[in-house]
Amino acid sequence: MSQSASDKISSHSAQSKQKYSFNKLQKRLRRNVGKAIGDFSMIEDGDKVMVCLSGGKDSYTMLDILLFLQKIAPIRFDLVAVNLDQKQPGFPEHILPEYLDELGVDYQIVEEDTYSIVKDKIPEGKTTCSLCSRLRRGILYRTATELGATKIALGHHRDDMLETLFLNMFHGGKLKSMPPKLVSDDGKHIVIRPLAYCNEADIEKYATAVAFPIIPCNLCGSQENLQRQNIKHMLQDWHRRFPGRIESMFKAMQNIAPSHLLDRSLYDFNGIERSDSAVADGDTAFDSPTFSEESEQKSGVVQVVNLAD
Repeated sequence: MSQSASDKISSHSAQSKQKYSFNKLQKRLRRNVGKAIGDFSMIEDGDKVMVCLSGGKDSYTMLDILLFLQKIAPIRFDLVAVNLDQKQPGFPEHILPEYLDELGVDYQIVEEDTYSIVKDKIPEGKTTCSLCSRLRRGILYRTATELGATKIALGHHRDDMLETLFLNMFHGGKLKSMPPKLVSDDGKHIVIRPLAYCNEADIEKYATAVAFPIIPCNLCGSQENLQRQNIKHMLQDWHRRFPGRIESMFKAMQNIAPSHLLDRSLYDFNGIERSDSAVADGDTAFDSPTFSEESEQKSGVVQVVNLAD
C-alpha cells in the first residue's frame, strides 16, 4: 500500500472517530436537557419560551438543543431568542443578529445602556457584576412581559449550580443553590434552566465542535468574581484528583434528608415522639456512611482547601 493511500485511510478513520464522538456528545446533551425539562415540567404545551442569549457557549448550546427538541417534542411550544445589548465598549453588535438570521429564529435585540449606569454607580476597581445582574434581570423580566413569554430560559448548567451551592455555604451561611425552575423576583414569570443536568465540559466541547460565534464575556472590563472563581477551581481540582466526586455531590442535591439537618422550618423536631415501630426518618447518625468499593478507591484522602475571602 502506498504512503498516500495509507494516509487517506488514517485520515478517514480519524474523521469517523471524531464524528462518532461528536454524535455521542450531542445525544448526551440532548438527552440531559430533555430529561431536565421532563423531570421539572419546564416547558408545557402552548408555552412561549424566551431564550436568553448572551453570546456565550452555554446559551448558544441551550438554544441549539431547544430548537432540536421543538421539532421532535410531542407538544407545541414557541421560542424567541433575546439578547441584551448593554452597550459595553467594543461589543460586536452584528454577531448575534447575523447568526440568528441565518438560523431563521425569531429574536429580539434589546438595547439598554446599563454599562454607563454601572460605571457611574460602582467605584473603580470594585466588582460590577452584582448591580449589572440586577439591572439585566429587571430588563429581561420587562421584555418577557412585552413578548408575552410564559417561560424565561437561562443557560446555567450543573457546574454553575454546584458552585452556587458552595458559594452560599462558604460565604452566605445558606444551603442554597440555583433551582432548575423558579418563580421570578416579581412573581410574574417562571424561570427555567434546561441545562441543569449538563456539565460544563460537555458544553464546552460541543460549542467548540459546532463553532458557535462566541462573544467574550469580559467586554466590560470588570474583575472576575474572586469567590466564585475559587469555588470553581476547588471543584475542578477535586474532579481531576477524585473522578466521580462532582457527580456524587450533584446527586446529593437531589437526595435531601431534612430530618438529618438543622432547619426547624423544614422538619418538626419539636414534634418528634417515640414509636413502637421503625420510622422512615429514624436516627442513623451513628451508622457508618455507605460507600461503594469503587468510590472508596477513587476518593482517597479528603483535602481541606482554604478559600480567599
